[in-house]
Amino acid sequence: MEVAPLLAARGYRVIVPHLRGHGTTGFLSPGTFRNAQQSVIALDIIALLNALKIEKAVFGGFDWGSRTADIIAALWPERCKALVSVTGYLITNREKNKLPLPPSAEWAWWYQYYFATERGAQGFEEYRHDFAKLIWRNVSPTWNFDDATFDRTAAAFDNPDDVPIVVHNYRWRLGLAKGDPRYDRLEARLAAAPGIAVPTITLDGELDPFTPAGDGAAYRDKFTGPYDHRTLKGIGHNVPQEAPEAFAEAVLDVDRF
Repeated sequence: MEVAPLLAARGYRVIVPHLRGHGTTGFLSPGTFRNAQQSVIALDIIALLNALKIEKAVFGGFDWGSRTADIIAALWPERCKALVSVTGYLITNREKNKLPLPPSAEWAWWYQYYFATERGAQGFEEYRHDFAKLIWRNVSPTWNFDDATFDRTAAAFDNPDDVPIVVHNYRWRLGLAKGDPRYDRLEARLAAAPGIAVPTITLDGELDPFTPAGDGAAYRDKFTGPYDHRTLKGIGHNVPQEAPEAFAEAVLDVDRF
């Protein structure tokens, strides 16, 4: 089971968009800057809401999805009814990203340093499916997914913009690539770590190597509205697929806050 049918069975309209550079997304011009800084991905989702005439929605996500949902909840709370955010508060602060982490934490991020090199970009282009499957296994050590499960997601990587978007995102986070100056004001607001006042449930996977599971204390002060935190035992990074029932339950619960 996955999250979408669980929520649809409870009467929800569920939209699972591809982020730019993935799936069926595309740019209108080959000369357009393949920009993946955090604010433009959030603006893509705002544009989607506008196109679908959705004024307000419950947002839930993990990884890039958590970051994007956090940004919308922080900057456009009128569009966010409630929030489920895996790994808590993920809005990027590029100044803090200049500071080293303990070696065990840096090890989990090995690929972002790989992407900082041209060798890494070429290697990702040539081996993108093998690369993604390796990451899945490393960050979700107890998830015994089969090839069919992986292949359904991997189809979204077969996009000519996948590699430039992913590589730009990680280089931008590390300050190795520039964003678009048109979004400087938004990025300045995000760099100030704005609070999130909408009802929120944060989720940690106990075995996620990126962020040690706990009680959410590291980011608790960023959520100023109704709030709950849950740690999922035996679960790794990909919470929606590893624990779809728990993720769907969080969406149902936060919608009632």
